Amino acid sequence: MKVAVIGSGSWGTAIASLMASKENDVWLWSWQEAESQRLKQDKENKEFLPGVMLDKNITFSHIAKDCVENADLIITASPSHAMRNTAKSIAPFVAEGQKIVNISKGLEEGTYFRMSQVIASEIPQAKIAVMSGPSHAEEVGRGLETLNVVASEDKETARFVQDAFMAPYFRVYTSEDVIGVELGGALKNVIALAAGVAAGLGCGDNALAALMTRGIAEIARLGIALGAERDTFAGLAGIGDLMVTCMSQHSRNRRCGVMLGQGMSLEEAKEKVHMVVEGVGACYVAYDLAKEKGVDMPITNCMYKILKGTLAAKDAAAELMGREKRAE
Repeated sequence: MKVAVIGSGSWGTAIASLMASKENDVWLWSWQEAESQRLKQDKENKEFLPGVMLDKNITFSHIAKDCVENADLIITASPSHAMRNTAKSIAPFVAEGQKIVNISKGLEEGTYFRMSQVIASEIPQAKIAVMSGPSHAEEVGRGLETLNVVASEDKETARFVQDAFMAPYFRVYTSEDVIGVELGGALKNVIALAAGVAAGLGCGDNALAALMTRGIAEIARLGIALGAERDTFAGLAGIGDLMVTCMSQHSRNRRCGVMLGQGMSLEEAKEKVHMVVEGVGACYVAYDLAKEKGVDMPITNCMYKILKGTLAAKDAAAELMGREKRAE
């Protein structure tokens, strides 16, 4: 197949490598010509995915038309804040019924849209799916075993994407719960920020386990209020993704949280992470949605105040531990 991967960050690069290993004709799009030239020259994404050598089957380009036209599958991997502009840039070249699977995890500030909604609003002629689950680029790029779930309102599109991605080290399940799969992938980053804050404050494994347990509970509450299915949050896109993002050394959201817990400002922490920290924007959106829907999200609320500078990280544990007693 011809496969277009739109976005050459760590995740887009890792997925391009996966698709090239299946002997596809892969086109990896970068928004800057200089980035495409560096990737072509180095055959490695030295900035975002060092150590993963890129296959000869990958063509590097900054020209959207060349990448997207006649592609059997388009994979969008842009950060959430850039997704709308990215979708606009490729929209003129997407044919009626062409398949797009989004692998980015986030929510659009202002509209509160999930990424599939952003794409659909700009490229209504496409058939859209989303893929999520516990999948750090650093491991996928090196061929380590990974399981994900793909969701689409169109069953045939979900099965097509499943077949396209399946590999000896990459297993994919299907789902019809697009809302749940996307919200699980976006909101777990908020809890991962909180897990990092806890680690930065010197809290132990007991606190981490509690944050993950109560975190998935509040994610599910908001998800159900927005139309998701409860069971999705017990699967790969829910608790699976939450666990790896809260615990892994590769988690940029956790790393950012650790630095916040150690007393750094948000801007300092984001600069040191040097990659997009999706949990920040997702926290702002989740906070607003929870208020709008009347959903109790104490961890998210606490994280929101830390990010906004109205609560010191060192006081966060006391605020959560001091909440009114209740039944689980």
